Amino acid sequence: MIFLQLFIAFLKIGIFGFGGGYAMISLIQGEVVTSHKWLSSSEFTDIVAVSQMTPGPIGINSATYVGYAAVVGEGYAPWMGILGSVVATLAVVLPSFLLMIVVIRIFHHFHDHPVVKSMLELLRPTVVGLIAAAALLLMTAENFGTPTESPWQFGISLFIFIFTFIGTQWMKIHPIRMIVYCAIAGLLLYY
Repeated sequence: MIFLQLFIAFLKIGIFGFGGGYAMISLIQGEVVTSHKWLSSSEFTDIVAVSQMTPGPIGINSATYVGYAAVVGEGYAPWMGILGSVVATLAVVLPSFLLMIVVIRIFHHFHDHPVVKSMLELLRPTVVGLIAAAALLLMTAENFGTPTESPWQFGISLFIFIFTFIGTQWMKIHPIRMIVYCAIAGLLLYY
């Protein structure tokens, strides 16, 4: 039963996850944390962090980990968790794979057509909106703290957020270096 639920949940995410992995984060959180309650919000945040640091697309990395965690969380053996990872990963990739086969054939013939150009222009703001939604979903009291309940955590989180934004946007610091700097800052300031 869990394998079918995983397949359907990640198939939906794969179908509606336009814009790549970052756009899928809010959809994954909705299915995994809110609908099926396979993971808590903090566990999902940890998955996002690990998925960003590991090689490969974040949406696929997240699906792989969630598949494993959901199956093991249901009481199955760890080797069954590997099967859950495979099911979730295949389900999230399948729609894009099939769509790309069709789109490549069509796009090759109609890439200059005004309807195709207008469809692509309409998808751009949709992708930006999905990525913004993912960012807002991760800005919770659990991740950032609150000014009233945990002012120290909130202040540090806000400092790291602003430092990262300025560092990548204006100072043009490479994102990998920013991840290392923020990890060091988080370790020094939290402990």
